[in-house]
Amino acid sequence: MKRILWFTRDLRVEDNPLLSLGGEVLPIFIFDEHILKKLPQNDKRVTFIFYHVVKLKSDLQKIGLDLKIFYGKPEEIFEYFSGFDEVVASGDYDSYARERDAKISRMLHFRYLNDTYIFKPKEVLKDNGEPYFVFTPFYKKARAALPSKNIDEVKIAEHILAKEDYKGIQKIGEGRVALELKSIGFVKENIEIVTPHVKLEEFLKKIDAYKEMRDYLATNATSCLSVDLRFGTISMRAILRALFSLKGAEIEPFFRQLIFRDFYAYLFFHIPTLETKNYKYSFNGIEDNEKFKVFCEAKTGVPIVDAGVRELLDTGGMHNRVRMVAASFFTKDLLLPWQWGERFFASHLLDYDSASNVLSWQWSAGTGVDPQPYFRVFNPYLQSKKFDKEALYIKKWLPALAHIAPKFLHDEAYLLNNTIAEYPKPIVVHKEAAKKAV
Repeated sequence: MKRILWFTRDLRVEDNPLLSLGGEVLPIFIFDEHILKKLPQNDKRVTFIFYHVVKLKSDLQKIGLDLKIFYGKPEEIFEYFSGFDEVVASGDYDSYARERDAKISRMLHFRYLNDTYIFKPKEVLKDNGEPYFVFTPFYKKARAALPSKNIDEVKIAEHILAKEDYKGIQKIGEGRVALELKSIGFVKENIEIVTPHVKLEEFLKKIDAYKEMRDYLATNATSCLSVDLRFGTISMRAILRALFSLKGAEIEPFFRQLIFRDFYAYLFFHIPTLETKNYKYSFNGIEDNEKFKVFCEAKTGVPIVDAGVRELLDTGGMHNRVRMVAASFFTKDLLLPWQWGERFFASHLLDYDSASNVLSWQWSAGTGVDPQPYFRVFNPYLQSKKFDKEALYIKKWLPALAHIAPKFLHDEAYLLNNTIAEYPKPIVVHKEAAKKAV
């Protein structure tokens, strides 16, 4: 059997099902022109991916393999191959990935491996074979099935490396170029890259605090593993093994979040229209380019929202609690279309995952599968008062507010009636905006 091992969302050697398949293999990675041509030269994700692709190549070389790296359109790249029996890759469920993989499958036998998520999309179903559209029953069935899942580390098989030129980056139609970011039109960004197993080890030490402290913005109670799960620099099985190994620790709240991640991908698979269209309600926001511009520039005058957007623009990250507050403000206070906000987040989030991002925005807009109706509206001032009482998060990302007493940064009346140098007044009055939204 002669196989192409296509690394996509599994940028690692350790515990990778692709490498459990023996025989003659050609490991490849594709910098997808369809995706990259839409991104700015300084996109932080490309720096992150490039770092891990180079690391993957080095790690493969240590076990007698290598990585052939391409830049171009996948459907054109696969025309380059001949004499292979199949291509194997980890499954992905957004519309672009499914359309892309369908094209490849018409050229070469295509085999999916389940590596990106805990469960396969048809593995957790109702007794009548239909998918769940509500999280709680899905969670109960998935959680009950979890102990029987095989989460053992995948072993590396014996391989013969296909004879190819593995140097540099192969650009279809242009030839080989140097293995450098600038070869594919990007510049290196200054981002912190921490080994995922180090993150996991540190998180496990404080996991008992996760349930109570994860929403508090000045603490570091989250796992910080979302970007690693997104690009597969650590396996889900490794995380599950680590959690199961803990004795007496409160692991259920984190388990729940991992299964929530599965649930959103599962919904994408079963209801593809969710990617762009409301699941319920016809109201789809009011287009207002000026309000959108103010939000994207972190100039709404609402400190917790602007701090979150500033964090996103500067680092490619945003605390999950702030994502919910910002998305609620965007869709309810500003009444902007959730699709606009989703695209804005998609263009900046280092850990961008299509299913999680889209369905989180639909959750905030009240248009998704969540049974909670449209009248859920977050009060951004109460949220910041509760989760950032001393305004440490706000002041970190909005230094213009450093001299303002924390209590005033949670007080809408103060912000509306006082002028702060280099910081705007709130763009809307929350109570009035929330009432209008409902």
